Amino acid sequence: MPLRSTFTRFFQLEAASGLLLIAAAVLALVINNSSLSWLYSGLLDTPVVAQIGALKIAKPLLLWINDGLMALFFLLIGLEVKREVLDGQLSKPSQIVLPGAAAIGGMVVPALIYWFLNRDNPTALSGWAIPTATDIAFALGVLALLGKRVPVSLKLFLMTLAIIDDLGAIIIIAIFYSGALSTLSLALAAACIAALIGMNRLGVVKLGPYMIIGLILWVCVLKSGVHATLAGVTLAFCIPLRTKNAEPSPLLTLEHALHPWVAYGILPLFAFANAGLSLSGVTVESFTHDVPMGIAVGLLLGKTVGVFGLTWLAVKIGIAALPQGANWGQIMGVAILCGIGFTMSLFVGSLAFVPGASEYAGMDRMGILTGSILAALIGYAVTAAASRKSAALPALKPREQSL
Repeated sequence: MPLRSTFTRFFQLEAASGLLLIAAAVLALVINNSSLSWLYSGLLDTPVVAQIGALKIAKPLLLWINDGLMALFFLLIGLEVKREVLDGQLSKPSQIVLPGAAAIGGMVVPALIYWFLNRDNPTALSGWAIPTATDIAFALGVLALLGKRVPVSLKLFLMTLAIIDDLGAIIIIAIFYSGALSTLSLALAAACIAALIGMNRLGVVKLGPYMIIGLILWVCVLKSGVHATLAGVTLAFCIPLRTKNAEPSPLLTLEHALHPWVAYGILPLFAFANAGLSLSGVTVESFTHDVPMGIAVGLLLGKTVGVFGLTWLAVKIGIAALPQGANWGQIMGVAILCGIGFTMSLFVGSLAFVPGASEYAGMDRMGILTGSILAALIGYAVTAAASRKSAALPALKPREQSL
């Protein structure tokens, strides 16, 4: 499939998903702050049990969504990353220098801001990774509202940056947000991974065997103490992209089949389940607490400074050029849009501050929603203004744009 048609389909799905995320989040806020709040909390606390013999998985519905359905989200991310690395925008070093630098800046600076504001509180410091995330669906959805006023290269820059950001989030979750480890479960997970790699090497192209072993891998990882969603990423990296003869690509087949379900179902459901912040008893002081303040400032200011600063540096020292047709005002707008953490930030927040167990559970959502909403509104306004200014100026040659 040509790169442009693949990207166009991806962007359309992510843009529509961004709008659904907004609707799901608003619905959750409305219900949980109405007379139906009991229904919202009761639904998410509903116990769901799956048992086969001695193997039993018992979790409330909220954790089935966060640990189970979100594993499919991470499976999709893994598929997209592998495709881009082998045959897309991440396949050549020259293609990833600019978005890679921007993504690194967009993770480091927000984390430092959060650390600075919460450095004297060891318990609160566990949330340092919350403002490092960018919600690819939400950010692309806002950018899509500008239509053809922004160049395709700018949308591709944001998409690639967000994918690298997601990869960084996966690494952070694996290293910093795993619990006590089970040696037996890890050994069984390793056996599953070995089987998946073996099938890949032997040229197995049927998706069925991969999905069956992937399900077993998810159960083993869930029981191991490592976060279960990482099973989705591991499975994705083992599914082959290229095949012999003229057989369809298993990776592309699964990615195209999974993408609508994730974009239109799993992500909005996750947003609904995790964005329902109760505003009962919330005051102005609640938003100025170091935890929500660190998250909000990290998302809005940290992402802007990190993404724009590293982009500017990469261009000025000559290791990369601006996306063709884009100007610095549009880069600033995109940098602000990267502060829309939402889905991934909510997910990391649920790991850092476990609902019902941490005193800061809920505070993180205040910071995430505040920072993300402000980033969406300001980022849209800045990008729109820069795009109008760009359209009013004579076209510049690519070399002139990068100076």
